[in-house]
Amino acid sequence: MPDRPRIGVVGATGAVGTVTLELLAERDLGDVRAFASRRSAGRRVSYGPDAIEVEEASPEALASGELDLAFFSVGTATSRELVPPTAGSGTVCIDKSDAFRLADGVPLVVAGVNDDVLDRDRIVANPNCSAIQLSCALAPLHAAAGIARVRLATYQSMSGAGDAAMRRHRETAPGDTDLAMDWELEGDEFSEEWKLRAETRKILDLPDLPLQAHCVRAPVLVGHAQAVWLETERPLTPEEAREALALAPNLAFEELATPGVAAGRDEVLVGRIRRDPTVENGLALWIVNDNLRKGAALNAVQIAERVLEAAAASGRIAPLSA
Repeated sequence: MPDRPRIGVVGATGAVGTVTLELLAERDLGDVRAFASRRSAGRRVSYGPDAIEVEEASPEALASGELDLAFFSVGTATSRELVPPTAGSGTVCIDKSDAFRLADGVPLVVAGVNDDVLDRDRIVANPNCSAIQLSCALAPLHAAAGIARVRLATYQSMSGAGDAAMRRHRETAPGDTDLAMDWELEGDEFSEEWKLRAETRKILDLPDLPLQAHCVRAPVLVGHAQAVWLETERPLTPEEAREALALAPNLAFEELATPGVAAGRDEVLVGRIRRDPTVENGLALWIVNDNLRKGAALNAVQIAERVLEAAAASGRIAPLSA
């Protein structure tokens, strides 16, 4: 039995990988190794007060059986290449791309919402950042009154499109932002819009949930915002909605939250909970989240904590407090 969990971070030099390393250092979950592309191998990245050397993320290195758990913060094609052989070697893989999110038999997990779908899976999918923050707010409202329909508009920051988009934003004049710079138009929807619907349905186990989204990129570096209108199956007042949300994990109330307020926060911020008088049993609310933290890195780390706790309970690794 390893004395401590052996953890790999693949894509360690990217925006989400950097935050993942920060969170792992704060939590001291195990012995951590950093992996990235061949061109980044040999660099050193921050890990708490120290620095660790980046190794090349090759299939051979990752499928050596030397890791108990690995985070993947890389593109879809790279995940499809690297995750299966790594999982086949016995490593639990928490993947943040969309490579496996809608695959049958692969759990799509929002920590604190549907942890119960975790079993002994070797591949666990981390949802789209917008689906994470939306599900965190919808789940307790569904438990309280049933969700019948959802409509929303998302205003998603440049960091959601990766490091290159963040650099471009810094260099671009205000007003010149491409509002759908990294999404493909598929029919009359952007890929982001149908993915948000499909993933939210899977997370909440509501395969027929009517959900319509309008997604745009917003000219901010970090922080996704959502304006949400929903209908419930049973009447739910704004006060009752607040009570349900107050009992849910990973949420905090912030009436007029902005991306700047959310940046660096671990919680999903919810505010402006109002009755929508245009429909029966209608509510409107505003949701803001740091998309690099709970929207990506933190959610994956919280999944890892549950996986490692289960592994320790079964005797496969030492307890996390050891």
